[in-house]
Amino acid sequence: MEEIAILINYIDNDLLSNISIKSVRNSEPIQVKYIPVPWILLGVGNYAVVLMHPDFPKYAIKIYAVGRPGIEEEIKVYGIIKEHPAFSKCFYYTDNYLILKRLKGKTLYSCIKEGIQIPERIIKDIDEGLKYARSLGLNPHDVHAKNVMIVNNRGVVADISDFTKIDDCRHWKDFKKAYYKIYIPFIYKFHPAIPEVCLDSIRRWYRLFRKIHM
Repeated sequence: MEEIAILINYIDNDLLSNISIKSVRNSEPIQVKYIPVPWILLGVGNYAVVLMHPDFPKYAIKIYAVGRPGIEEEIKVYGIIKEHPAFSKCFYYTDNYLILKRLKGKTLYSCIKEGIQIPERIIKDIDEGLKYARSLGLNPHDVHAKNVMIVNNRGVVADISDFTKIDDCRHWKDFKKAYYKIYIPFIYKFHPAIPEVCLDSIRRWYRLFRKIHM
């Protein structure tokens, strides 16, 4: 596609030579020091950042920080999944970035923080997508509120980079348990906005709980 070729040229000759990002710790988000104009930062993870160019709104560029692993595995997973409504799509990749279909929506984390209801159908969409991934021999891993989104009123998994890991991950199971036992009966109907400091405390408590109960 000519559009992708032009975008690649922008990335290789403008973005990569000017962007400044640094990953200090595996367990903490990347530090973003500089993003060249007119690129827009969409998200920050522990290993990579996601950006877009306003002239190419259909695409998201995921750039891995120097020295951080995962891109080979992510490329492999997209190659296995190909196309499915519960996931993004990879159009192009190199050894340090991918061009993906941009997912326009909100993460479940943002919905909880902003007081936006999360319908049960979103949970079921994610379950169907994870079932499909397992049918292809993948192992859904690290699926949690910050990398699951509502896009056009459907549930979508935004990050599949860890789907080749073989160890068991309870994040999604635990989230669903909290969704049905706490969120639906006590929060859903009159959904208040929940301050990020409270959500961060819950996240830290959960990480400690899982570490103790491994």
